[in-house]
Amino acid sequence: MQDDTSTAPKRRRGRDRGHEVNVDLIAVLVAVTNGQPCVLTIDRARALPSGPFELSHRSLQSGLRVWVEQQTDHPLGYVEQLYTFADRDRMGDERAPRVVSISYLGLTREEDTEHSINRGWFSWYDYFPWEDHRTGVPSIIPSVVGPKLGAWAEHAGGAGARSGRWQRAAIAFGFDEREWNEELVLQRYELLYEAGLVEEALRGSDAAKAPPLPGRPMVADHRRILATGIARLRTKIKYRPVVFELMPPAFTLLQLQRTVEALAGRLVHKQNFRRLIEQQELVEETGETTSDTRGRPAKLFRFRHAVLAERSAAGTKLPLMRA
Repeated sequence: MQDDTSTAPKRRRGRDRGHEVNVDLIAVLVAVTNGQPCVLTIDRARALPSGPFELSHRSLQSGLRVWVEQQTDHPLGYVEQLYTFADRDRMGDERAPRVVSISYLGLTREEDTEHSINRGWFSWYDYFPWEDHRTGVPSIIPSVVGPKLGAWAEHAGGAGARSGRWQRAAIAFGFDEREWNEELVLQRYELLYEAGLVEEALRGSDAAKAPPLPGRPMVADHRRILATGIARLRTKIKYRPVVFELMPPAFTLLQLQRTVEALAGRLVHKQNFRRLIEQQELVEETGETTSDTRGRPAKLFRFRHAVLAERSAAGTKLPLMRA
């Protein structure tokens, strides 16, 4: 895959046993707005903010902050290292210089950044339309994904290989009455890539051999990196209170619930959710109410920061709705 990010700066190249090596810093920056989990992108929504690690950067994180703020005008708040991608063939061309990408996950609020042609926020479900199960199983799964993966499985060499392929598909997408696991975002994308069902898998080959599934493509393997970030966040909100990095200073419990649901792509049980929030003492009342909701005014809450000092592991456990 060729990196055609027009807004990305040129990379600095080093040497490793006679081979060129590029080291990039990439940001998966997430916000939740109007009930949609969004990611900050550049290059007409085709790329994540990124740039090379320079000798002048004090640290990896400081270098990342420089590139994100330069490319998006958005200051970084909460950020943690996500994963290092260094597969030899990850760029789709083994003749190209090897690229090692150190990715980070950042959480923020969308309203801090204005949209433009080269930067903007897009729902991550635009890139992974099969991941949003808040209103039930997306129609794309039984009508498109299932048949295509079934055909891919049937084209395997022998009975064992065919069975193995279908078992992987069933586990990833919840076929054959299996449970949907919202955390398997990366496994689902990589399975679709292996099956040649996403546009990134068709670059440099006969793209007409199989039309890709719906979903915005990205340059290089940025969609794979985005999938990694989504999976990390879906897992982390279950045991750490990182969701509050996405919330305004004051919020209703319904707004908090809707944010968790947007990230998980699943509904939560309202009463159980509120009971868990109260039992974990994650929030406290502000003494104010809001009339922005239908019916009677709703109480406003804020995150109780003292919980971080009181417990080494506090989270928003998800009492997920089951079919």
